[in-house]
Amino acid sequence: MERAAAAAAGPAVEGGGVSRRAVRAGGAAAVGAGSRQPSTETLDSPTGSHVEWCKQLIAATISSQISGSVPSEGVSRDYRVYRRPVIREIQDGHNGYHSEAEPDQVALRDGNKLAQMEEAPLFPGESIKVIAKDVMYICPFMGAVSGTLTVTDFRMFIKSVERDPPFVVDVPLGVISRVEKIGVQSHGDNSCGIEIVCKDMRNLRLAYKQEEQNRLEIFENLVTRAFPVSNGLPLFAFSYKEKFAVNGWKVYDPMAEYKRQGLPNESWKISKINSSYELCDTYPAVLVVPTSVKDDDLSKVAAFRAKGRVPVLSWIHPESQATITRCSQPSVGPNDKRCKEDEKYLQTIMDANAQSHKLIIFDARQNSVADTNKAKGGGYESESAYPNAELVFLEIHNIHVMRESLRKLKEIVYPTIDETRWLSNVDSTHWLEYIRMLLAGAVRIADKIESGKTSVVVHCSDGWDRTAQLTALAMLMLDSYYRTIKGFEVLVEKEWISFGHRFAMRVGHGDDDHADADRSPIFLQFIDCVWQMTKQFPAAFEFNELFLITILDHLYSCLFGTFLCNCEKERLKEEVSTKTISLWSYINSQLEEFTNPFYVNYENHVLYPVASLNHLELWVSYYVRWNPRMRPQVPIHQNLKELLAIRTELQKKVEDLQREAATRSISSSSDRGSSPSHSATPVHTSV
Repeated sequence: MERAAAAAAGPAVEGGGVSRRAVRAGGAAAVGAGSRQPSTETLDSPTGSHVEWCKQLIAATISSQISGSVPSEGVSRDYRVYRRPVIREIQDGHNGYHSEAEPDQVALRDGNKLAQMEEAPLFPGESIKVIAKDVMYICPFMGAVSGTLTVTDFRMFIKSVERDPPFVVDVPLGVISRVEKIGVQSHGDNSCGIEIVCKDMRNLRLAYKQEEQNRLEIFENLVTRAFPVSNGLPLFAFSYKEKFAVNGWKVYDPMAEYKRQGLPNESWKISKINSSYELCDTYPAVLVVPTSVKDDDLSKVAAFRAKGRVPVLSWIHPESQATITRCSQPSVGPNDKRCKEDEKYLQTIMDANAQSHKLIIFDARQNSVADTNKAKGGGYESESAYPNAELVFLEIHNIHVMRESLRKLKEIVYPTIDETRWLSNVDSTHWLEYIRMLLAGAVRIADKIESGKTSVVVHCSDGWDRTAQLTALAMLMLDSYYRTIKGFEVLVEKEWISFGHRFAMRVGHGDDDHADADRSPIFLQFIDCVWQMTKQFPAAFEFNELFLITILDHLYSCLFGTFLCNCEKERLKEEVSTKTISLWSYINSQLEEFTNPFYVNYENHVLYPVASLNHLELWVSYYVRWNPRMRPQVPIHQNLKELLAIRTELQKKVEDLQREAATRSISSSSDRGSSPSHSATPVHTSV
C-alpha cells in the first residue's frame, strides 16, 4: 500500500537513565482560539451545483462511451492507475474462498470469461449479492473506466481488465455515507448515474444503462448492503470468519493494565460497583475510585454527574501519585445546585496526592458553551463549592464545529486541489487549528501531572468525546508504554472503547441517516493528533503511519468488531467479542507491517509536542491519498519494511558479536588462571 513519506525529524533525545525526563519538540504550547459557528450543511451534503455537474458528467459519459471504448483524450499522463487493497493485496481471481450465488450470477460467470477475470476476491463469510457488466466508473483523475461491478455484503468492487495492470476500485460498504441515484436522459436512453459519498474523504460516481440492469437491482442492493442497520440486517463483522494466529480480544485486560500502573494502592481501589452497569450504563464494569469512598456516596455522586459518569481514575504517575481522572459535567443548573458528596469526592481525589494541595479541573469546553449548558441543567464546578480546585476552560469547540471543519477540508482535497490557494484553503477549514487546540490542551494536562505534580480532573459535557481525546493524548505523552503497538491498542481499548465513546453514533455504522447531527470525526481528530506527534518525535513510537491509517480504515469498514456499538454494555449484549473478530487480531498477526524501524524505547521520557501551527501540517497521506499526484513514486511503506529487515539483521550480528566477545573473555580468564580478573564492559549498541 503506497503511503506518503514522513520527513520531519524531532530533536535528539538521550536514552537511558532511571528518572523521568521531559522531551520538548520546541517552544511552549500555544492555546486558545476564537469561536466559530458551524454551517447548517452536513459533512457530505451536496451543493446544487455539484449535483448538476454530476448529472452533466454522467450524461456526457453515457452518451459518448457507454457502448464504445474509453478514449484517452483529456486524461493527464501524470496520473497512474491506483490499486487500493482493502485489507491485503488483491490477487486476480479468487482468494481461495467461495460463497453462495444466485443462479443468474452463476450463469453470468460461467458464460462470460471476462466476467470471471473481473470477479471480486472474497473474505471468509462474504457473499456476492449483485454482479453487473459494463458499468462505468467515472474516475476524476483518469476519466471513465468500464468494468464489472460486484456488490457483496461487505464491499463494492469494480475491476476492468481492459487496462494493464487491471484497474480496481475496492470499497468497503461501511465507508459509504450516502448513495444518491441520478437519472439522466441522454439521446433517448434512460440511463442512470449513482453518486456515492464516502466517510474516508472521497466520492465515487457510476453510470450504466437502466434497462440493462433492472434485474440486477444495482442501486437497491447497494443501499441495502451499505446501510444494513437501517434495513434490519447485521453488520458484516458478524459474518466475517477469517482465522488469525492472535486473539485480539485478549489485548486489553483492565485488571492487568491497572496492575501495571501499580493499582490498587492505599489511596485507590478497584471497584466492582458497576459490574452490572447499574451505576453508569456507559462506563466499563471495572472502575478505579478513591479507597475511602463508600458505594452509597458514589451513587449520589453519579446522580449529580451527567449520564452518571462519576470521576474515575485513568492514569496515575508512578512517582508523584498525581492522577488523571475523567468524568462528565456536574448538574449544577441555573440555581447553582450543590452536592456535598461530589465536593467531598473531589477533595478525596486531591488528598490522594500528597505532593500537591490543589486540584486542577480541565473543562474541555468553551466557557460560553459551559454557561449555556448550565442554563440547561448542566454546568461546571465553582471554586466557591470546590475551594481547593482551580477550573480551567480549554475552549475546544463542539462536535458540530468539528464536523463542519472536516466537510470543508473534504471540499478542498477531493477531487481536485487548487494549488494556487492550497495553504489559504487549508487554513480556511480551521482543521489544523482544532488539532492544535487539542494538542495544546493535552500538553497542559501532562505538564500539570509531570512538572506540577498536581492531580487533574478532565471533563467536557458528557465525558465521552473531548474528554477521551484529552486523557488519551496526555497519557500518550506521559507514559512510554502507550507508544508501543500493544500499549497503543490498550490505550484505545481503555480510554475510548471501554469508557464509552459513542462510536456507532459518531461514525454512523450501517445507518443511512447521513445528516444525523450526532456524527462527528472525534476519533479521527485523536488519530491525527497522534500522527502529528509521530512527526515531531519520529523515533519515539513503535508503530508506523500505516498502523494509524489501518485503524482509521477499519473505524469505518465494519469488518472487525472493535469499533462497533457505543459502550461496553452494548458490546456485551451483542456478544461482539465472541461473534466478531478484533482488529488487533489482524494487526498483531503481522506486526512487521506496522513497526517503525527507527523506534527507540525512550522509557520514562515525557513527550511535549509543540502545539503551534508552525509545527503542524496536514496529514496529506491520509486526507489526500486518493489523488495520484499526491502519492510518492516510491512506496514509502515498502522502504520502511526493508529498513526494518536490515535493522533486524544488524541487531542479530551485534548479538552474535557480543556472545563471541563474552566467550573469548571467559576463555581468556581461565587461561590466566590465578591472575587478577578483569570484568568486561558490556557493549550497548543501538541500530
